[in-house]
Amino acid sequence: MYKVYRLNNGLRVITEYIDYVNSVSVGLWVENGSRNEAPLNNGISHFIEHMFFKGTRKRSAKDIAESIENVGGQINAFTGKEATCFYIKTLSSHLDLSLDILSDMLFNSKFESEDIDKEKGVVIEEISMNEDSPEDVLADLHCKSVWGEDPISLPILGTAKNVKSFSRNDLLEYIEEYYIPENSVISICGKFDVNNINKIVEEYFGQWSSNKKRITNYSTPAILTNHLYKQKAIEQLHICLGLQGIPLGNDDVYTLLLLNNIFGGGVSSILFQNIREERGLCYTIYSYASSYNNTGSLNIYTSLNPSCAYDAVNYINEEIYNYYKQGISREKLKIAKEQIKGSYILGLESTSSRMFSNGKAMLFLNKINTPEEVMKKIDNIDSDSVNKILEKCFKPGILNSAFVGSNVDFLKFENYLSKNTFANREIAPKLL
Repeated sequence: MYKVYRLNNGLRVITEYIDYVNSVSVGLWVENGSRNEAPLNNGISHFIEHMFFKGTRKRSAKDIAESIENVGGQINAFTGKEATCFYIKTLSSHLDLSLDILSDMLFNSKFESEDIDKEKGVVIEEISMNEDSPEDVLADLHCKSVWGEDPISLPILGTAKNVKSFSRNDLLEYIEEYYIPENSVISICGKFDVNNINKIVEEYFGQWSSNKKRITNYSTPAILTNHLYKQKAIEQLHICLGLQGIPLGNDDVYTLLLLNNIFGGGVSSILFQNIREERGLCYTIYSYASSYNNTGSLNIYTSLNPSCAYDAVNYINEEIYNYYKQGISREKLKIAKEQIKGSYILGLESTSSRMFSNGKAMLFLNKINTPEEVMKKIDNIDSDSVNKILEKCFKPGILNSAFVGSNVDFLKFENYLSKNTFANREIAPKLL
């Protein structure tokens, strides 16, 4: 049972009551992430997320952690490109405690200079750890390849130089501008007192206000044709190839997810079977869709011996071409629908996963698609919608790429990917 409403201060609240569970998950969502930043303050959203855990006027950092862990609960947070979320999962009897702690962190965090200096060291270590991971380096590099200088390409962690420069005043001013109720959502899912839930949320968050009203608005960045390479002394070459994607909130996302599942979503997928199993060129290969406000990308990832990389990219390119050319059969479409419906429903088995789904939808789309509505959208995928996405996303082929590794003639890849497009191939997708 869903309920959606707004407090007088503009804060949106989404609750979902589930009577057969004994847990409750609470998330405080703020529409703010690295996409809201500029090169000079890149990383400030992620750093602020860390600082909210460093102590309030009522609780020390240890008290915040122990208050939840002592009752068997879990507390954590994450920062993304477009949102920051603080969340707690506990037994249903501790909902009041969860809301108390989240509101205390939001309104009463001290941001003491000593704690800021300590946390700078922690975040810089996290950045260093990210730099040691070729997959993370590749992800940030590929964002640059896809979106160039648009803020969406900024790395979530920022840079060590930026982190060192943040002052207490920088953090507080940023919070005042972006952490406002109009840009935020409280998402609650699980077992709770439905007759009292409005009152308790109002008690903890009704006084939230801000003099600055920086409502988040995003650009519509073009998908660029770039091919980038970063030298790194590692054994394997890590590759990400980008195709056209679908923006967040567009119902075509469901068709893209279905087609992606067939193409590179699992061990039975085209990429896994043909590139790994049949040709033995790599250990890991998969594709995934990234959807954001006003933009999206479909990405193919693999890591392999540099000596096999050119053949692998060539075969992947041909698989994209063949997939667009051949389409999928009616039987395959029927099976694929059941696969993504099953995956979707299984992904909603916990109160936390449902809280995340509800909170994200309300934050970005200002509406909830119920499981029944999502299932109907999937069932409605037909030959026309399949062909539409094959035409839009697969027909243009590989638009951009990123490579991380060593001992690579990158110019060879760049020339190949720049010239080997499908623009001149006179083909049409196979109708179902």
